[in-house]
Amino acid sequence: MTTNVGGIDRILRIVVGLALIVWAAMGGPAWAWIGVVPLATGAIGWCPVYLPFGIKTCKTKLADGLASARGA
Repeated sequence: MTTNVGGIDRILRIVVGLALIVWAAMGGPAWAWIGVVPLATGAIGWCPVYLPFGIKTCKTKLADGLASARGA
């Protein structure tokens, strides 16, 4: 499993996930427990929905390696 969620995307997922879970726990609607999904995907850094679309919001190791090889 390769990381495909990074940076701001991860932070937003964790914050939104926690907010939804807290809302549900405080008597909000039952659907707010869906906050477990963005919290989990943000925590592990991998989103299965991104796979078929080839989306990656994190830096790739290849790009990092090329930058260091060039002396950047």
